[in-house]
Parts: sequence; C-alpha cells; structure tokens
Amino acid sequence: MATKKTSMFTLTERITIDASSTDTFATIDLGSYVDVGDRQALQVHSVDFIFEGTTASESFPVVAMGGSGVVHVQVTDLNRGGLVFANDRAMVASGRLNYDTDGFLSMNTDLYPDNFGKGSDDGRYVVNDALYLTGRTSAIAANKAVNITVRVNASIVTLGAKDFMAIAIQSTAADN
Repeated sequence: MATKKTSMFTLTERITIDASSTDTFATIDLGSYVDVGDRQALQVHSVDFIFEGTTASESFPVVAMGGSGVVHVQVTDLNRGGLVFANDRAMVASGRLNYDTDGFLSMNTDLYPDNFGKGSDDGRYVVNDALYLTGRTSAIAANKAVNITVRVNASIVTLGAKDFMAIAIQSTAADN
C-alpha cells in the first residue's frame, strides 16, 4: 500500500490554554511533507500528549487548575473549529486529563490513529496540508495557563494512485 520515504521522525507543537471553557487552537504545518503530485502522505504512527503548567517546572494540576477539572486535547486533519466526537473521520488522536481536589489524576487516551498497530504499514495516512490541535480545560487558576505539548511520531510515505485517491476522497467526504 505504501512505500516509506523516511524513517520515523517527531513533529511537536504546544497549545497554551489560559481561559477555562474556551477552545484553544494550534496547527502543525504539513506542507513540506505532503505532496499531492507525487502521492506523498504523512503516516502518523503515534501521538503523545504532555500536560504541564504555566512553566515547564510548575506542578501542573495543583497550581494551574486551582482545583478539580478536566483538560481535553484533540488532533484532527481537518479544521473543525472546536472539539469533535470520537466518530468524526477527521480525528487523528485525542486525550483527556482528569484532576480532582484530592490530587487524584486519571488520563484517557484514545487508541488512534487507526489503533496504532505494530507493523510498519500501520497508522493513519494524512494527505491534508495541516494537523489541527484543539485544547480546552474546564478550570484554570487566575494568571495561570495549561500547556499541552503534542508529539506526533510520523514518517513520509508514497502511496499507490488508488490508495492516495481513496484517502483523499475519504478526507474530503469527512469535511461534510
């Protein structure tokens, strides 16, 4: 289905959320990695989310959130303008960090892209020119921020003509 052009590499972007109950956005530009003419796509192997406070050394949940709350983060390959349901075809990955006033943390990470897989052909193929990051928190302390670093492990692949067309059509259909 795909021929690898590169080894795996990591793309990184950070979202800084400084207001509660408000979507915050960032993008990862894929223009240098995706080439329609050459049927070149980005194969996403895994996505990691790192939750931090206002600074890299700040104890995130205790200081930044100031109490109990939930932090959501999603990566999509289409700009939906906010958080989406898990059945949205544009969804590449998502995660959630729950924090309560007793200091207990729990984290939910969806098994995307396409359940990762272990083989070299497993993962999510992206043919769009950007990945869109959306973050939201239910609570934030005054003058504080929640920083979420998103690390996308990917490689560049060349797809067959039929495979590239199928992924491009699916991505376009997902926009509706």
